[in-house]
Amino acid sequence: MSRVKVTLECTECHQRNYNTTKNKRTHSDRMELRKYCRFCKHHTLHKETK
Repeated sequence: MSRVKVTLECTECHQRNYNTTKNKRTHSDRMELRKYCRFCKHHTLHKETK
């Protein structure tokens, strides 16, 4: 099983908002997605944390 659970953190307010999974074989580096942050109240860059 190559899918791993990851947590996404907002780069502006540093709140951990989203949990998702990713495939380690195809994405070995850390994920970066633009998602909605309910604390900042707009779309921000979210990066993968440990």
